[in-house]
Amino acid sequence: MKVQFFQIADRRINSSLLRFLSLFAAMLLPPSAMGQEVSAYRVGKIITMNEKDEVINNAVLIVRDGKVAQIGKASQVEIPEGAEVIEMPSCWLVPGFVELHNHSAGASTDLHDYVYLTNPDLRTLESVNPGTENFKLARAGGVTSALLISGSGTNMSGLGTVIKFAEGQMGDVVLKFPGSIKIAQAGNPERYWFRVGRSFMNYNLRQTLQAARDYHQEWLDFESGKTKQQPLFDPIYDPFRGLFRGEFIASMHTQQYQVVMMTLMLVKGQFGIRTVLDHSTFDGYKNATLVIEGQDVITINGPRQLYFDGTQRRIFGNAHRWWQGGIPKLGINTDSPVIPQEELSYQAAMACYYGWKTYEAIRGLTRIGAEALLLEDRIGSLRPGMDADFAIWSGDPIDPRSTCWIAVIDGQVVRDARGELRRF
Repeated sequence: MKVQFFQIADRRINSSLLRFLSLFAAMLLPPSAMGQEVSAYRVGKIITMNEKDEVINNAVLIVRDGKVAQIGKASQVEIPEGAEVIEMPSCWLVPGFVELHNHSAGASTDLHDYVYLTNPDLRTLESVNPGTENFKLARAGGVTSALLISGSGTNMSGLGTVIKFAEGQMGDVVLKFPGSIKIAQAGNPERYWFRVGRSFMNYNLRQTLQAARDYHQEWLDFESGKTKQQPLFDPIYDPFRGLFRGEFIASMHTQQYQVVMMTLMLVKGQFGIRTVLDHSTFDGYKNATLVIEGQDVITINGPRQLYFDGTQRRIFGNAHRWWQGGIPKLGINTDSPVIPQEELSYQAAMACYYGWKTYEAIRGLTRIGAEALLLEDRIGSLRPGMDADFAIWSGDPIDPRSTCWIAVIDGQVVRDARGELRRF
């Protein structure tokens, strides 16, 4: 049932009458007619990734007004009258993938706009470019959210933005800002114009973080009444107050044993910053014990999925070695567009080919990514109240033969490829 509201020209309707009309309409009309869009998805399997790790066969998921309203076995869930129903009884419904290392949601020239060796005041928010072909490609791979970060050509390249690959304008796609502070520990920053080494990079990074923490402490002292003089507002370091309050993360471009170790000792150890190890390739897995001691450190591996260890003269799967080392929270990244965004599931498939576990790979692409971004109350799993972000696959998403047929973000179908050829 469709309801149209007409504007009455040259008349004034008082607020009491408007309230009465609204209440009267609410009594007569179903919820969907009052602006609450309701849809139902009946599928063969739902991977919830909730706290109980429930997998529901022959399942139904109800979406109401952009949120997951109900989820369960088809025999136990009543589909609301008037709901749009999508039936795909042989398919899997999986939470939308969360990508922790993305450069494709913004203009490349902006994201690689390097100035100083540390650039704490640069940010990616103004570089978000909604509606591009890259958004469509991400959805083709079941990726619904990503952390858009700047490049790694400098030691610190600015504040990242968490986005959704939704349709619409900036307000429709930006999920969280700041989403991270991007830090690169060695590798690309060593090409900085006067070719710095790791000793100076660590010194310079320490000085920047120390200045930011001192600024935060000055404000804490003032706010608690310990000091009477209000500090001067600093637009460069003020966003870092959220970092030291644990509201967003340090996204660390870090790989190789020595460099990962320094990240854990400096960023996590000395400054107590919530840290996500990004890339974590080569022999970085030899730091597994230090990661476990760091407690809330999350490891995101990729896009390299194998490493020849010269000390053992063997090829190892990177994710597998982290997993063998006892790392419980492990994810995968593409460094898109280094590896195409839509191939995030392929990276996970490679990790499993070299020894990782399939279910853990799905967890790493969904729930672990959401936890890393401190957004596990909105994305990364499926339970009532969560954002309705998910994808419907022809089968196991870690199987390269599977296809993402439908992608849904905030309850809106943003990809429907049923009847089409595979995109990739």
